[in-house]
Amino acid sequence: MPSQSQFELQAQKLGINQDSQIIVYDSFGLFSAARAWWMFRSMGHTNVAVLDGGLPAWLANGYPMESAPKGINWKLGNFIAHFQSSFFCDHHDVSNFLQKAEHKVLDARGPQRFLGIAAEPREGVRSGHMPNALNLPFTRLLENGHFLPKEQLQFILSPLVGTASVLTMSCGSGVTACILALAAEICGYPNINVYDGSWSEWGIRLELPVVTD
Repeated sequence: MPSQSQFELQAQKLGINQDSQIIVYDSFGLFSAARAWWMFRSMGHTNVAVLDGGLPAWLANGYPMESAPKGINWKLGNFIAHFQSSFFCDHHDVSNFLQKAEHKVLDARGPQRFLGIAAEPREGVRSGHMPNALNLPFTRLLENGHFLPKEQLQFILSPLVGTASVLTMSCGSGVTACILALAAEICGYPNINVYDGSWSEWGIRLELPVVTD
């Protein structure tokens, strides 16, 4: 995450205002858009949504496209950031969460990486997962770039969450963890945070425990 001041400046440069309705999408259907959604939410902007299906769904429905000239200078917006620290956590927080029954840590990586069978794509990062973390590959929540219906999302999440009151989402680098966060919010779970460093930080810090199966 950038700092509050840097985020505010970049949002203003895009012409974003305090009352702007923001729709986030990406070219995969649903991948990085959820990260941008979570970042804006963490900066106190609640009027932000993710386009389910992203650009592929937009094109499949025959909606128009346009190209903007490079280097366009938007009129400076009046967006003001108000960082909500509860939206993100660090490895110290996660180490504590893993020991508590009321917390669940969900890992969005694929099962091969979670189990330590497949090597991590980042050099120097160990394979495996955090003790007591649970695997929920983000791809289980999607079909053709769209979220599954809410009832199916709940069916997948409920056995993992159980009676936990706080959910922490992790992944490889803090991007697809936000897909889990969005799914959890859709299902009505109130206390959600994202481990920003995720496995790219946890796996490289030798003082942090790693489990392989």
